[in-house]
Amino acid sequence: MTTIDAITKTAGTLAEAYEPEALARAFWTLICEPNDLVAGELISTLGPIDALEVAMGTPELTDSEDLATLKERVTARANANQFAQVLRSTARFGVQLVTPDSDYWPKGMNDLGNAAPFALWVRGNAELLTGADQIAIVGARAATGYGEHVTMELAAGLSDRGRTIVSGAAYGIDGMAHRATLASHGNTIAYLAGGVDRYYPSGHDALLTRIAEEGAVVSELPVSSPPTKWRFIARNRLIAAATHATIVVEAGWRSGSLNTAGHAHFLGRAVGAVPGPATSAASAGCHRLIRDYGATLITNTDEAVEL
Repeated sequence: MTTIDAITKTAGTLAEAYEPEALARAFWTLICEPNDLVAGELISTLGPIDALEVAMGTPELTDSEDLATLKERVTARANANQFAQVLRSTARFGVQLVTPDSDYWPKGMNDLGNAAPFALWVRGNAELLTGADQIAIVGARAATGYGEHVTMELAAGLSDRGRTIVSGAAYGIDGMAHRATLASHGNTIAYLAGGVDRYYPSGHDALLTRIAEEGAVVSELPVSSPPTKWRFIARNRLIAAATHATIVVEAGWRSGSLNTAGHAHFLGRAVGAVPGPATSAASAGCHRLIRDYGATLITNTDEAVEL
């Protein structure tokens, strides 16, 4: 019995809602961490179903240390019963699986190559993922009043002009970007570092509930997956790839927002940064982006639209 047959048999009627390739991709999101380049290359080369057979040991891997290590990783996490529970919870929460073959797949993800997500789990309006003119607004969790004010003006102004605002739903700049967009009756998408049924941070439970109702909450991890430090870092590449431009409003010298900007720059996306007071540690990362990495200086909505 093949791996996909075993999964289908265990999941029973729960698997009937998915095509075999989609089901295989869903299983990959369970057995691999995000941004697994070895798994990504294997799937790109063989397709998700045949890649599963190789990774699960049919045939045995003897010619590649990377593949042998991949086999150890995935077999330790491959649990058909757990996957059936994932599908059960997915149905209960109304979560949709979006794969590269789906009409709602954000084409920008393909620019990640082997680092592209195996699939995306979406709670809310999946159609928003393919909308044009998506722009990321990110920044520090420990935002200042200045940073939140600028974020509010940028997000509201851009959404009024038909842009979809993308962010990571964290405290500070991210949360303000989402709230200002919703207040302007605009479209917003939140990319999470855990399952879309586990809203994080917990203080944004009401905000994420509203985003799921009026926009979209997205993750490359299946339901019930907890967020981890590594998953936050990996999540940043999705925000950068999904959007046409990234604006960093406030960021400390080592802020995770700089990681998102780095991914955007690597992918050939436009990067903007909002300047702050010269004495503000909360803007040191933005000044660094402008001075050392050629980010475009952004002070208002018109400049953001130009970006």
